[in-house]
Amino acid sequence: MRRKFRPRLFTLPRSTYSQGQLVTDSLAGVTVALIALPLALALAVASIPAGIATPLPVPAIGIFTAIIGGFLVSFFGGSRVQISGPTAAFVTVILLIIDKHGYDGLLLATIMAGAMLVLMGLSGLGTLIKFIPYPVTSGFTTGIAIAIIVGQVPGFIGLPAEATPPREFFEKLPWLFAHLPGLNWRTLLVAAISATLIFLWPRYAARFRAERLPAPIVAIVVAAGLVVLLNWQESAGVATIGSLFGPDALPRELPPLTWPEISLSRIGELMGPAITIALLGAIESLLSAVVADGLANDRHDSNTELVAQGLANLVCPFFGGIPVTGAIARTSANVKAGARTPIAGLVHALTLLLIVLFLAPFAQYVPIGAIAAVLIFVALRMGNWRELARLRKMPRSDALVLLTTCSLTVVFDLVVAVEVGILLAGVLFIKRMAETTEISRVTAHDELETPEQVAHGKPIPEGVVVYRIFGPFFFGAAEKMETALLSSGAPPPRILILRMQLVPAMDATALNALESIVERMQASGGQVVLSGPHRQPLEMMRRAGFLEKLGRANIRPHFDAALTRANELLR
Repeated sequence: MRRKFRPRLFTLPRSTYSQGQLVTDSLAGVTVALIALPLALALAVASIPAGIATPLPVPAIGIFTAIIGGFLVSFFGGSRVQISGPTAAFVTVILLIIDKHGYDGLLLATIMAGAMLVLMGLSGLGTLIKFIPYPVTSGFTTGIAIAIIVGQVPGFIGLPAEATPPREFFEKLPWLFAHLPGLNWRTLLVAAISATLIFLWPRYAARFRAERLPAPIVAIVVAAGLVVLLNWQESAGVATIGSLFGPDALPRELPPLTWPEISLSRIGELMGPAITIALLGAIESLLSAVVADGLANDRHDSNTELVAQGLANLVCPFFGGIPVTGAIARTSANVKAGARTPIAGLVHALTLLLIVLFLAPFAQYVPIGAIAAVLIFVALRMGNWRELARLRKMPRSDALVLLTTCSLTVVFDLVVAVEVGILLAGVLFIKRMAETTEISRVTAHDELETPEQVAHGKPIPEGVVVYRIFGPFFFGAAEKMETALLSSGAPPPRILILRMQLVPAMDATALNALESIVERMQASGGQVVLSGPHRQPLEMMRRAGFLEKLGRANIRPHFDAALTRANELLR
């Protein structure tokens, strides 16, 4: 337990933590809270369809998720600078779960995912999550970005709230074109102004000495002021948070406890969605932590981070919250603002809480078009568009995995995309391993790198055949070996020497193929001699009882000893 769970907050050296760093961390926390505020609002509105029964007003769900989840992850997390909360990666997943299982089902699935993440962290699986192939993560990240952009178009152009787009992607595009005549030009204007401000503000903020003021905050404040000044909410039908969710969209009080319906049958139904939330949360959080390591010159504890993310996802649903994960953009902004300890993340959560308690009434004036503009920019930044642009330069297998995962995410959902993407990546990995492992015949004119193993100039007796296995000897290469050794059509030699000094590891399938070769050789009156096997293959052979079947005298440390043994067997 101690080894797997060590929160970074508790390991801070008190002697070196200065008052100056406390001030810097606190200012960074306030800065990132201003960035998180519009994102939390926007992500909740995008994730939860209007008209769904929820324990809290929809905008409040996003804010309280950021407060509770952000505080817990900073308090218990394995990264010093990670900022967690609702993220764009979960938008399509949440929509799918709510559509099939309702909001209560989302709460239970998130609790289940939280428990899975805690178990993953305590069992040390945090390091394994990092090995999910990059084309898979890149593919579904870009697919999510495309889905978010398409999903925010109705809000950006001001289609009526009752005009609900279909879920299927290929049905959604014709639907959007058919409903274009019903757009609200005032909403479109507000959204366009918001998008322009988000794009231009980072370039000109220095002129106003407002570099720390985030562009989304500027865009939302300006858009809300424009709508109120021109009275477009009432007279022109410009949708706002207040018109969709009521004037108390952000209640000025802590959320009540919420208990989802729990039963064995419901747990079984939600197992797939829960695994998706857990897997996506783990990938997103650890990717964010890796980015933070590079920016802050630190090294996170992946298992502790998973436990913290799990605790956040366990707790948030009991207050009506949605899934929590590490947020790359907010974490990067936190580091760039000077944060170096989890104190910044705690201040970020407390700042959001103070904003809710004292500024909640102003949330009702925020236009939905401005929120759509914020989310579209978030999606544009999260998509790996450069990878799509260089598909021709990638290995074909990687390009296939990336395109397949991206397409499935857009057309179907993330559950199918991740499953198929990882399956494809696994199959292609097997193919690559088989291609990497070389099995070739050794002659007296062959050379190798170590003096003991050099075959050049060493006479190979008549009746002896020597093969070298080069590379990991896994199941993908087992058939290749059998084909190379026993399918030549020539009668079996009296002695077969297998040079294994360049085989770092082998698996059970390869061992089974080796046993089959030994049995065929022994059945024809021949013998197999192994030259220079490493520790892992030897240990696997010992456990399987293969050494007794082969004969321990036929295991030799190097090629010279193997040739000596072959000469002994020929007498």
